[in-house]
Amino acid sequence: MASRISELVIKCADPELLAQFWSDVLGYVELEREEGMIEIGPPEAGFGGLQPTIILSRSDDPRTGILPLHIDVNPVDRDQDAELERLLSLGARRADVGQTGDERWHVLADPEGNEFCLLRKRLDP
Repeated sequence: MASRISELVIKCADPELLAQFWSDVLGYVELEREEGMIEIGPPEAGFGGLQPTIILSRSDDPRTGILPLHIDVNPVDRDQDAELERLLSLGARRADVGQTGDERWHVLADPEGNEFCLLRKRLDP
């Protein structure tokens, strides 16, 4: 094995809001909290685990344009339509990044406008 992703760091205006949103989306829990930063991850994870964690880091720098990196998620215990409804109820909203309407995924945005995609394939937990 070479390297692996251990953490994804998302700069945001409100780490508390995004930590709650992404924890609800992914079934993650809070792992660590420091001034201006919250780390979330799978309940059995932590730094150095096999699954990456997400760090929400406070930043007052305004975001401009579409981010060059985004997260893709797959449903694990329901179909894509049911998961789309769940994500929208958690605070996600539909986003337009120029898709044609024929895609097999949905482009969404988290409460701060960071785009992510809900893919069709259901994964086994």
